[in-house]
Amino acid sequence: MRYISWNVNGLRACMTKGFMDFATECGADAIMLQEIKLQEGQIDFTLPGYQLYWNYAEKAGYSGTALFTKTEPLNVTRGMGIKEHDKEGRIITAEFADHYLITCYTPNARQDLSRLSYRMVWEDDFRGYLKGLEKKKPVVVCGDLNVAHEEIDLKNPKTNHHNAGFTDEERGKMTDLLSAGFIDTFRYLYPDQADIYSWWSYRFKAREKNAGWRIDYFLVSESLKDRIREARIHTEVFGSDHCPVELELS
Repeated sequence: MRYISWNVNGLRACMTKGFMDFATECGADAIMLQEIKLQEGQIDFTLPGYQLYWNYAEKAGYSGTALFTKTEPLNVTRGMGIKEHDKEGRIITAEFADHYLITCYTPNARQDLSRLSYRMVWEDDFRGYLKGLEKKKPVVVCGDLNVAHEEIDLKNPKTNHHNAGFTDEERGKMTDLLSAGFIDTFRYLYPDQADIYSWWSYRFKAREKNAGWRIDYFLVSESLKDRIREARIHTEVFGSDHCPVELELS
């Protein structure tokens, strides 16, 4: 079972930069997208062999997620059932026979950290949402979680210590999530792997210099640990300021 997650930073733009070639050739059982920046009817999109599910933000050209799957889910829900959070199209949950699959685009704290307090509320509510699902069956959650958890997860930790995505508060919430029984699959398989990132600023030739951050994840419930076969970060794939990340489960 192979899953792909990708923050496309605008699906329409990404489609002009090779998205469809990657999507049709990757062979994934499901593809999850974040930051699609779409409203319903703004794109003529088909992906043969996949069923398509969308969650649009109320605000035009902002946020939004998508989930494309070869296997029809038992059920699909959008959001986490909390009005304050659900208007930005950040979550889709697909229920399958033996697990839940979730695509998530975590709110950014913003450059001036003006949304950090909201982010803290989101983190607690999202963790509670995942743990609620986990009472029924294991969870696979992927997406742009907008945090580099440890210093190994970004190129310049010292100069970014108080910047959005690497504040003590955000990193602490990721620690809380992992401590609640979730596994960072890439770090589980590659605990010492440095210099592998999933996002690079468009400024300062950051991708060319590999001055990046690992902020895109696949997390799984502890009970799925023995099914983890591989976790990949496709740094060779362009089309967005993020690259796709992958999870392979037995």
